[in-house]
Amino acid sequence: MHLTLIKNPDESKIILYKIARIVYAETLCSSLAAVEALTSMISNLCATSKREFSDIVQDKNIFESLNKNSLQNKYLMVDVNQNNFKICLRTVQRMLNGNLPDMCMGAVRFHNIKVIPEWATSRGYIAEIDGLLFYL
Repeated sequence: MHLTLIKNPDESKIILYKIARIVYAETLCSSLAAVEALTSMISNLCATSKREFSDIVQDKNIFESLNKNSLQNKYLMVDVNQNNFKICLRTVQRMLNGNLPDMCMGAVRFHNIKVIPEWATSRGYIAEIDGLLFYL
C-alpha cells in the first residue's frame, strides 16, 4: 500500500493550522482565556515586529513547543478532530479575520509559569492568564 501526503494549496488554511497547533501545544487548551490571550499575543507580535505569521510560528525563541527537547513538543501532533484543538482553530480563525480583541494587554512575549527563560528574569510581566505570563 502506498500513502500519498495531500497538501492543502490554500495558504490561509496552512497558517491557520500551524498557529492553532502552537497555541494548543503551549496552552493545552487549559482555558479559553489562555487560548485567546496567546493568540492575541501572536497577533500583537506580528503587528509590532512587521513579521509574517509564517515566520513567527517557526521561531523557537518564542515558542518552547518548537524545541524537540521540550515537553510541549509532542502536543504539536494533536489530533485535529479533538474538541480542544477545534477551540484553538476557531480562536485563531477569529484572529485571522480581525475579530479577536487584544486579550493580553499588548503583550508580545510570553512563557509558561513553570519555565522561566533567561530573557524574562530582568523583565516584569504585565499579565498572568491561566499559567501563562505575558510581557511587553
